[in-house]
Amino acid sequence: MSKKINLSVFRKFFHSGKVGGIILLICVIISLVIANSGMSTAFANFLATPFGFTNGLIDLTYTTSAWVNDGLMAIFFLLVGLEIKRELVEGELSNLKKASLPVLAAIGGMIVPALIYFFFNKNEPTASGWGIPMATDIAFALAIIALLGKNVPASLKIFLAALAIVDDLGAILVIAIFYTNQIHWMYLFIAGAIFAFLLLLNYFKVTSLWFYLIPGVFLWYFVHHSGIHATIAGVLLAFTIPTNNTAIESPLEKLEHFLSVPVNFLIMPIFALANTNITFEKGMLAGLNSPLGYGIIIGLFVGKTIGVTFFSWFAVKIKLAKLPSGANWKHIMGVGMLAGIGFTMSIFIALLSFSDAFHITEAKFAILCASIIAGVIGFVFLKSIKPKVKKTLLQQPI
Repeated sequence: MSKKINLSVFRKFFHSGKVGGIILLICVIISLVIANSGMSTAFANFLATPFGFTNGLIDLTYTTSAWVNDGLMAIFFLLVGLEIKRELVEGELSNLKKASLPVLAAIGGMIVPALIYFFFNKNEPTASGWGIPMATDIAFALAIIALLGKNVPASLKIFLAALAIVDDLGAILVIAIFYTNQIHWMYLFIAGAIFAFLLLLNYFKVTSLWFYLIPGVFLWYFVHHSGIHATIAGVLLAFTIPTNNTAIESPLEKLEHFLSVPVNFLIMPIFALANTNITFEKGMLAGLNSPLGYGIIIGLFVGKTIGVTFFSWFAVKIKLAKLPSGANWKHIMGVGMLAGIGFTMSIFIALLSFSDAFHITEAKFAILCASIIAGVIGFVFLKSIKPKVKKTLLQQPI
């Protein structure tokens, strides 16, 4: 009974994601149109406009873009983190072999693209951008797979969500270690203390969501000010929310139900509008024919596909993991293609990697092209996979 309820909740989650995915893609197009029209300057100024409040103790004044990417997206990460935890406790990832697969696939999906980028850019001025093709954009990858509906097994969607979470957490660690100029250890220590407090609340079976959400706001604040990407606070908070493996609705499931609609229909579209405003400039197309362009496009599309597929195959081969239920190796390869949608996190790393405006522009355009290629080919490839047809009595040989 618990399993049926679990799958029903998951289908409802991704049904809303399917409609939200369509809205998300529309917002991408709108943002690109704005960025290449007479409204581009006004829109860029709006995104750069700071607002909030600051006093002697608290600094909460950020640009519109920062509020979207660090604030609203932390809520998105919270929702995905809730889904992952529920699946770890009672769903498709509760089995050790299944849970290990997306982790190993994500590791392969980070190592291989980074090596491909390094191969093309070693001894080049752009060598510092090796972290760019490591990232998977959770929002866009899940939106694309949501559009596939019943063409792919539900377990595959969970696999991609888990893979993308591990991938982005890996990218965040790369940013923190290699692309962060300074970590403020006092803020990080306070954030760690808040996280420990939330774990204690969970241990003592405190079920009121307010006891988690209010400290969660402070967790976000101190993680943000520590120098680590603020969205990790959403994942940390999600893993402290209590859940269960019974038919009784848990606090985690209540919060998940509450967040699914605003995230899919408001937060993700706003995120797309704010982050797809790439202005097409002269020379951008030629920039693809360069070590930087090759490293990003081949790294994201080919590297992700090979890394995710090979590491998954190796994990299954040595019996460390097993495939998601109802999925085959073509499905895993298709997920590897979708993992090549780098976009937001890749653009973020590109901004940290280069100080030269020309390299940043080249990188953003290459990331956009690679993400489109990965999204379109991955969607078509997964769509073309015919589901297994179970034989009925009439189909059995007589």
